[in-house]
Amino acid sequence: MKPWSYRAATGIAAGIAAITVPLTATSASATPPPGSGWHVSGGLKYHSKAWCEIIEKRALLDMNSPYQEVWCDGPGGYAEYKIWVR
Repeated sequence: MKPWSYRAATGIAAGIAAITVPLTATSASATPPPGSGWHVSGGLKYHSKAWCEIIEKRALLDMNSPYQEVWCDGPGGYAEYKIWVR
């Protein structure tokens, strides 16, 4: 029979794992914005969704990219945004 201290430590570790894994897990596939033809272009940190879309749209124009639209997907505020183009 294992000592109670071992059982307590194991229980605490299992509890922490049960909370941590769902909080840090991300989906395997990203959901594209509404419409068809969107492709993931990358991801960067921006101060807001609007700021992300302004900067990325300007980058598309400067590069003479075949893509004309930008959609930034993120949690809002200063965060990392996934950048979609079509």
